[in-house]
Amino acid sequence: MALPDILKNLRIPVIGSPLFIISQPDLVIAQCKAGVVGSFPALNARPASQLDEWLDRITSELADYNAKNPDKPAAPFAVNQIVHKSNDRLEHDVEMCVKYKVPVVITSLGARAEVNQAIQSYGGIVMHDIINIVFAHKALEKGADGLIAVASGAGGHAGQLSPFALVQEIREFFDGPLALSGSIANGGAVAAAQCMGADLAYIGSAFIATDEAVAVDGYKDMIVDSKAGDIVYSNLFTGVHGNYLAPSIAQAGMDPNNLPESDPSAMNFGSGGNQKSKAWKDIWGCGQGIGAIKSRGPVSAYVDKLEREYKAAIAALGRGEAVDFKALTQGA
Repeated sequence: MALPDILKNLRIPVIGSPLFIISQPDLVIAQCKAGVVGSFPALNARPASQLDEWLDRITSELADYNAKNPDKPAAPFAVNQIVHKSNDRLEHDVEMCVKYKVPVVITSLGARAEVNQAIQSYGGIVMHDIINIVFAHKALEKGADGLIAVASGAGGHAGQLSPFALVQEIREFFDGPLALSGSIANGGAVAAAQCMGADLAYIGSAFIATDEAVAVDGYKDMIVDSKAGDIVYSNLFTGVHGNYLAPSIAQAGMDPNNLPESDPSAMNFGSGGNQKSKAWKDIWGCGQGIGAIKSRGPVSAYVDKLEREYKAAIAALGRGEAVDFKALTQGA
């Protein structure tokens, strides 16, 4: 599918998804310099005034990098805006995005036409994340430029639909920019996302294990040591269903196999810092694709690995063959 100019010329078709608490300027800048879209939630900048500082640093460092590397410019960056009614910072944070002309804004938990219009006023684009077709239609009706299909197995707030089902139904009515999220952690999965009809892969959990991510060592080590079977799907911690590392739930003194249901009306993603939002510091979100993550290291090394695997997968598809990722990894 045709991509807008902002999303063209990436090293590989990948967006690093915004990670609550974890995605901060060091990670975003490293992702962009490595050639993939880096992103962060606006609410990670606390207090609100810090968002101005972060955007100034990110835009300045990437502009300086591009001036020194005209033949290999950085990828664009994105800011995630929670547009749920509980976010009392939304107006301020959108104003900051307009001030710095943020190339891509990712909206979540609702769709707001006025937010889309503000970003589009200077040539930015809005990608809205959705978990089903109903939400996809609503996002497009409100003027979103693109969609992020959050399928089963994605980290954090995730849907329950198969990526095959979700993407094929979206493509029946939408031919614009489409990213796919859900258990994508190696280059073969990036290629598979494109084969299904998505333009881009949306990767989050794998970046938690990188050096630049603001996550404690225990979280990073748990990513490396865990597999898909260690993921629990629950709405207890924010009121919205999501995927979490079972060992982190056990460490917090709860039984990951017997978690109660939460009241969805208790959702709160504003700046007040309620108990549910604080739970994210100890209850660690993660997607099912982490079996592909075998070690920790810098963003640059992980993106190098993704590129090798992606190119190998594309070449194998051309030959009608499967890719031996084990051999590829051992040979790296």
